[in-house]
Order: sequence, then C-alpha cells, then structure tokens
Amino acid sequence: MKTFYIETFGCQMNAHDSEKVIGTLVSEGYSQVAEPEQADLILYNTCSIRDKAEQKVFHRLQQFKKGHGKGKVFGVLGCVAQQEGERIFERAPHVSLVAGSASYAKLPQMLVQLESGDRRVTGLSLDTEEAFDTPFTRRDNPHRAYITIIEGCDKSCAYCVVPFTRGPERSRTSASVLKEARELASMGYTEIQLLGQNVNSYRDPSPAAWDFARLLRAVGEVDGIRRVRFTTSHPRDFVKDIVDAIEENPVLCNHVHLPVQSGSTEVLRRMQRLYTRDDYLRRIAWMKAARRDISITTDIIVGFPGETEADFEQTLSLLDEVQYDSLFSFKYSRRPNTPALTLDDQIPEDEKSRRLTFLQEHQRAIQIRRNSGLVGTFDQAFVEGYNQATGQWIGRTTQNRTLNFIHPLQAGPKDGETLIGKYCNVRITRAGPNSLAGEAVDCV
Repeated sequence: MKTFYIETFGCQMNAHDSEKVIGTLVSEGYSQVAEPEQADLILYNTCSIRDKAEQKVFHRLQQFKKGHGKGKVFGVLGCVAQQEGERIFERAPHVSLVAGSASYAKLPQMLVQLESGDRRVTGLSLDTEEAFDTPFTRRDNPHRAYITIIEGCDKSCAYCVVPFTRGPERSRTSASVLKEARELASMGYTEIQLLGQNVNSYRDPSPAAWDFARLLRAVGEVDGIRRVRFTTSHPRDFVKDIVDAIEENPVLCNHVHLPVQSGSTEVLRRMQRLYTRDDYLRRIAWMKAARRDISITTDIIVGFPGETEADFEQTLSLLDEVQYDSLFSFKYSRRPNTPALTLDDQIPEDEKSRRLTFLQEHQRAIQIRRNSGLVGTFDQAFVEGYNQATGQWIGRTTQNRTLNFIHPLQAGPKDGETLIGKYCNVRITRAGPNSLAGEAVDCV
C-alpha cells in the first residue's frame, strides 16, 4: 500500500486543509503513517504569515537533502507553496509537488501525475470556487469539526501575505454550510468551528444573501450541536448583530477573537487596517455591555515599521483598557509582496524583542489576575484529552479557557471508558496565567 506523511504548520484553516488532503489521499488508496521515514509521499502543509514558519518548512526539507529522501516523493502545500510557486523547485530540487490550498480538489489528478513519474507538478491557480469542494475529509477529532465558510481576503493589510496566498474572498452558500453542519451533527459531532481568514466578512452568494450573523444564528440552531465557535474576525466587519446573536443563544460560544494588531491609530493607519483605536474600542464596548460574559482575545504585532515608543505605550494601555483573556503576540516579520516592505523606519531586531517580552509580561499579569478571579466558580468543560503525567482530564470552557480537572470517580480512561467528548461541570480550585484547574461535579 502507498504511504504518506503530512506535517501541518499554522492556523486552524491549515489544520482543516490537512484534513481535506488526508481524506483525499486515503480515498485514493494511500495509508497515513506517523513518521516521515516510513512514508513514500511526504507533504508539508505550510504557513507563510511569519518568516519563522516558512523557515521551518525549508529546514524540514533540508533534512532530507542528502540521501535520506531517496525513493521518496516530496510535496509543499499551502501558503508557502502559493507564495513561492515554482521557485521551490529551484530551492529544494527534491520537491516534486507544489500546490496551494485552492487546488486541493484537483489532488487526485496531481497524484496521477506524480505516480507516472512527473517530478514537477503544480497546482497554483487561485481562480477557482472549488476550495470548499474536496469530497473526502478525514476529521482528526470525532467530537469537534471545522467548517470553512469563506476563503481568501479582500483586505490589504500592509504586513499580510494572505491576499497573495489565499486569493480574494469567496464565500460558500448558506445552504451548503448548513447541510454540512447537519451532517456533522448526525455523525455525533457536538462542537463546530466556523473558519475563514476574515470569517465575519462572509456574504452568502445565493439569493438568500445572508450575512455572517444570520449564518451564525442558523448553525447555532442545528439539532445536536452544543457549541459553535468562529475565527478569525476582522474588526472592520465585526457588527453588533454578532454580539446580539451570542447573547441570544448559549450554543454560540461567548468568546470572540478580535485581532487589533496595535493600540496606536497611527500604526493602524500605516498597517492599512481600515479602523482606528476608537473604532475598535466601540466594538469592545458592545461585548462588555452584553448580558453574557464574553471572553475577548486578540493578536498583537510589535515593531511594525515606524512604531515609536509612544505607539507601543498605546498598545500597552489598550491591554489595560480591554483586559484581554489571552493574546497571540509576534514581532513584525517582513513578508514578500506586501506594502510594508517599502516602509521606512524599520525597527531593530533587539528592540522588537524587548517590546515583545515586555508586552507578554504585561499581559501575563492581566491573565493571572483575571483567572484568579474565577477560583471558586463553576464552569462547563468540553473534554478533549487526558494527561497521564498529571492525572487530569483536559477540557475547554465555552470562553475557550483550558480547564484541567480531576474526576472523583474516574481517575483516567478505564476499560475503554473515557470522558473525552463529554461535557463536565467543574468547580474551579486553582488558576494560572494560561489555564484553570478544578474538580468535576458531574459529566454528561
């Protein structure tokens, strides 16, 4: 039997893309293996948002350069493939397949080319609506599933390669999204996460013409679905109706990831983010005023060209004002094909590192304080795994907090019985900056 290995870099979109690739390969008679040494076909599904992720991919390829890859076929998929195109063949001559995410529906044809001995197979067209239509998807989790509702991006953020690697925005019809959600519910999935580069930019191309809030409400009404999440939102397209939908239906998780990138309006202008600090805070105010306690998380880039110390201080003050529950923070990384490449006033690397460290320490203190306030309360955890070393079940709350807990009657998986996939009510007894701990009261 033909074997394959796939390694995924990047976000949930990439993880779900890999599920599509795996499903297609299995349907074509391939068997997945755990180690690249065991595989006939080695695939790297890549991310190019930051330079470090791109470097990891070429490092992996370099490991096979001298003899170790003999008899194997290598492929680079995803954003780095779309960004670099056929240049990858020059940089890594042992690569035979270069394919972007919009071409995965044509993977069976590309496999035929590879199997016939073609050593330069490409799938790089972005002019397609087929990105959603891979007929086989192998879900990695039997309880939680991803649904891509929109691909690509029409924004022009100065630092971002997504418009070049994922193409323009293309939304699925609301009917196709709901059909997939109902099918997943009938198969026993209880949590669904709606995905898109800018998920709330969704615009139904069918005559129904639903916006994102309408679609969110409808998915939340599918029988059998207990939790609905979505990521990632763009502040420009985040409307109050989304908050209203979350208020109305507890199935819709009370967590919003709303990337701000900077607390300085001037930096936001240079980033071409299409909103000001005040615009962003208006959206935060909608969530703070909601009857449900909505957890808010974000992304921050430090050291964008021209960012002054005063600009950085405004980002720190935004953290204090919003009180985020967590954030992803990064140093600005120069990316090809982006407007920021031509900007003056590049920030020295050591200064970017200093700012990043200070920002993370500042946010860590906020998270310790906020999480400590939850000790003594109760929350429901969707159980995702078990940590043998600590003897704790690993769960996630509707606000997307990690909640590790012990169960008085089930210290671990026994005789095939498990809590994974169940929902446990937990009394929170301890808190750290990145997770909570507690004791289960009951599980269903």
